[in-house]
Amino acid sequence: MLFFPTWKKAMVIVVCALGVIYAAPNFVAKETAESIQTALPYFGLGSQVSLGLDLQGGSYLLVQVQGDEVIAERLDSTIDVVRRTLRDAKLGYKPPPHVEGAAIKFRILDPARADEVAGLMRGAASDMVVEVGEGGSFSLSYSEQETTAILNRTLEQSIEIVRRRIDQTGTKEPLIQRQGSDRILIQLPGVDDPEAIKDLLKATAKMTFQFQSKTSTLEEALSRGVPPGQEIVESKGNPQIKYLLEKRVIVGGESLVDAQSTFDQNNQPAVSFRFDGAGGQKFATATQNNVGRIFAIVLDGKVISAPVIRSAIVGGSGQITGNFTSTETRDLSILLRAGALPAPLIVIEERTVGPGLGQDSIDAGQFASILGLVLVVAFMVAAYGLFGSLADIALAFNAALILGVLSFTQATLTLPGIAGIVLTFGMAVDANVLIFERIREEALAGRTPVNAIDAGYKRAITTIIDANLTTFIAALVLFIFGSGPVKGFSVTLMIGIASSMFTAIMVTRLLIVIWVRRRRPAELPI
Repeated sequence: MLFFPTWKKAMVIVVCALGVIYAAPNFVAKETAESIQTALPYFGLGSQVSLGLDLQGGSYLLVQVQGDEVIAERLDSTIDVVRRTLRDAKLGYKPPPHVEGAAIKFRILDPARADEVAGLMRGAASDMVVEVGEGGSFSLSYSEQETTAILNRTLEQSIEIVRRRIDQTGTKEPLIQRQGSDRILIQLPGVDDPEAIKDLLKATAKMTFQFQSKTSTLEEALSRGVPPGQEIVESKGNPQIKYLLEKRVIVGGESLVDAQSTFDQNNQPAVSFRFDGAGGQKFATATQNNVGRIFAIVLDGKVISAPVIRSAIVGGSGQITGNFTSTETRDLSILLRAGALPAPLIVIEERTVGPGLGQDSIDAGQFASILGLVLVVAFMVAAYGLFGSLADIALAFNAALILGVLSFTQATLTLPGIAGIVLTFGMAVDANVLIFERIREEALAGRTPVNAIDAGYKRAITTIIDANLTTFIAALVLFIFGSGPVKGFSVTLMIGIASSMFTAIMVTRLLIVIWVRRRRPAELPI
C-alpha cells in the first residue's frame, strides 16, 4: 500500500489542482469570475456555484394545468366529425350531437339502424368508447385509460412549453418539474418580481389566421344570429370592436418556426414571423386568392391584428402590426417562438424569497460549514497528531473538489445542499479515523512503522468502501425519488462521498508515503 507509482502521483496532483482551479472563482467577486469566463471560455473555467432559490432569493410558483379544457376541446372537435358522418350516411337525428358532461350524446330517428351507426362511430372516433342506449340513443366518451393518457400528454407538453418560455427570458437555472398529476412546480432564482413570468405563463398563445366572413356582415350576425361555420371575435385592444370570422383556420400557430420583435416601415413596434414550408405555402395561396379581404390574426380568442390583403404574401414570412409597445412585441415573440400551451395554466400558489433572506441563509450556512470544519480539524490534530494534520490537508482538497465539481457541473446549491457538505466534512475524515486506528493497533502490536501503515490501509480499506458505498446508494435513491430540497441534499452528498473517498484513500496516503520516505521514522507519531 506504500508503493505509489509515478502515474498515480501525477493523477492525484492533477485532480487536486483542477479542484482548486474550478473552486477558486467562488472566492472572488462575480464580475471578476465573469471576466475569467470571457477570457477563458473553455471547459467551464470561471464558473461559480449556482445558488438555489433559498440562497439567492427569487420566486416560487405552483401552477395547475387545466386538462379538463383539453378534453372538452377534443369533444367539441369530434362533434363536427360525428355530424358529418351521420350526414354522409343520410341519418336523421334529434337531438343533434352535443356535449353533455364528458361525453357526446345524440339520438338517431331510425333506431333500427343503431348497429350500423355504432360501426360508423367506432370508425370515425376510434379512440372513444361508443355506447348504444335504448331508442337509438348514443354516447361517445373517452375511457379512463385514454383520459389519463391525454392528461399526461397535456402535462408533459405544458412543462416543455413553460421551459421554453422561461428559458427565453434569460432566467438562469430555473427549476421546472412535475408535481402530482396536474401541477407544475416552477422556481426562479434571482427573479424577485414574478408578474412578467406569470403573464407569460397565463397566455395560452394559440394563434390562428382566419378570414373575415364574406357571406354575412357583423350587423346581420348580431341581429339574426351567427351563421353556421362562423364566429364573432372581439379585438384584443378594444372589446367594443368585433369581427365576424370564418371558423376555418387557414394557417395555425403550429406552423410558425420563428418570431422576432422588430419595427414596421413607420418605425412602430411589430412582430415579424416565419412559417415552415407547408405553412408558408398555405399562407401564400390564401393571400393570393383573397386579395382585398380582411385576414384576421387571432391570439387566444382575441383579434390582435386584422390587415387587408393588398397582394400575395410569398416567402413564408410576414409581420404583425398594431398598437403595440416594444415590451408587448417582445413578450408576444417569446410566446410565439415557444409555442402554444395545450391547456391554460392557473397559478395556485406563489411565494417570493427576498435576496436578504437568501443572504441570511448563505451566512448561516457559511458559519455552520466553517464551524464544522474547524471542529473536525481540531479533533484530528488532537487525536492523531501529525497524521491528523495530513488528514486535514486532504480535507481542504476535499472541500475544493466539492466546490469545483459544483461549479463545473453548474449543479444548483441549496440550503439542504450546504447541510450535505457539512455532513461530508465529517465523513471525509471518517475513513482516515478507521485507517489511523488500525495503524495505531498495528504499531502497538510491535510492527515497524512501514508495516503498521501498510497493514492499517490494507485491513481498513474494505470497511471504508462498504460504508461509503452504502451511503452513496442511499443518496442515489434520494436523488431519484426525491424532489426539491431532498434532491439538493443528495447531490452534494454524492459528490462529497466520491471526493472524500478519493482524498482519504489517495491524497492522505500520498502525503503519508512522502513523509515516511523522507523521515524514515523509528516510531509513528500517532
